[in-house]
Amino acid sequence: MQVNRELFDEVMVPNYAPSAVIPVKGQGSRVWDQQGNEFIDFAGGIAVNCLGHCHPALVNALKEQGEKLWHLSNVMTNEPALRLAKKITDATFANKVYFANSGAESNEAALKLARRWALDVHGEQKSQIIAFNKGFHGRTFFTVTVGGQAAYSDGFGPKPGDVVHCDYNDLEAFAKTINDNTCAVMLEPLQGEGGIISPTKQFIQGVRELCDKHNALLIFDEVQTGVGRTGDLYAYQGLGVTPDILTTAKALGGGFPIGAMITTTEIAKHLKIGTHGSTYGGNPLACAVAEAAFDTVNQEDVLTGVKEKEQLLRDGLAKINAKYNVFSEVRGKGLLIGAVLNDEYQGRARDFLVASANNGLMSLVAGINVVRFTPSLVITNEELNEGLTRFEKAVAEVVNG
Repeated sequence: MQVNRELFDEVMVPNYAPSAVIPVKGQGSRVWDQQGNEFIDFAGGIAVNCLGHCHPALVNALKEQGEKLWHLSNVMTNEPALRLAKKITDATFANKVYFANSGAESNEAALKLARRWALDVHGEQKSQIIAFNKGFHGRTFFTVTVGGQAAYSDGFGPKPGDVVHCDYNDLEAFAKTINDNTCAVMLEPLQGEGGIISPTKQFIQGVRELCDKHNALLIFDEVQTGVGRTGDLYAYQGLGVTPDILTTAKALGGGFPIGAMITTTEIAKHLKIGTHGSTYGGNPLACAVAEAAFDTVNQEDVLTGVKEKEQLLRDGLAKINAKYNVFSEVRGKGLLIGAVLNDEYQGRARDFLVASANNGLMSLVAGINVVRFTPSLVITNEELNEGLTRFEKAVAEVVNG
């Protein structure tokens, strides 16, 4: 059997259009394709591979647990799930954890919990959910409706109701929208897919205060920002604003599928027995790998290192920009960085992505005007510099046509 890009078109549903490159091996922040070409990985599987590829801590956890116990139904609990939940609650505001398999499922759980809490505590009139334009919360029908990109949610029939949107960082518009029938407000503490947009201090604090005033739950979607990505274990810790519910996935498993929704005891009690569930959520294999990832990232030197590497990345991009003048700004936090294309290169983010791949660098986009970088949190300085060298060649190619 020829396992190549043509086979994709033959056997896969056409909702993706992957590149012709098929990676077969990874080590640290380097990846090799079928032909043996080497790439530096500045994409990290979209902020998932927080420890790069084949990190020994994750490989060992997978091998050890793989020889013990893979899956149980939730009729029984298991040791890795309990250990991981304890570590997450010890390190955050939360007292309770619900495990799922993905960010979307974690967000689905958060939204269902918020609605159930509001119904139980305040009555059925309190059902409004407020989210933000350009926000992204997953692809289930509920989460994609709450997400602020109509292109992803249109065309599938009637949507879940009582969901409204405001512009991110527009506190005035938000203040006019929230009311006593708002049950929850969902936002990313740094918008990812929407273009790597950080919240202003006034906005994020104002949202928290207005949620308190109107008895609405504040849900932070930290699927992309969580587990060290911004240089704090969770982004809320660097903003000085604590949510009522937080969702985490992507980096939580370092590449193994797992997600979690975390909250307080008082709110959690509304997901009583039978109200929600997940067949694979909290299975021992995923939790064992996630525990190893969480332990490795939740170290002072790793989190400090993220901030140092952010500066190296910013300095490197500034140097490239001084030469080629393609970016209007570089924004983001930690190792979730967006290089915003200036007026001359509007709409051409994908050109930079393709040119990067041609020069041995894996990168991402966030919309059509932002080149996004989410490398491993433990990428070596050498790999970081090598990646920047390759990106400079890619930029030169785009500029020189």
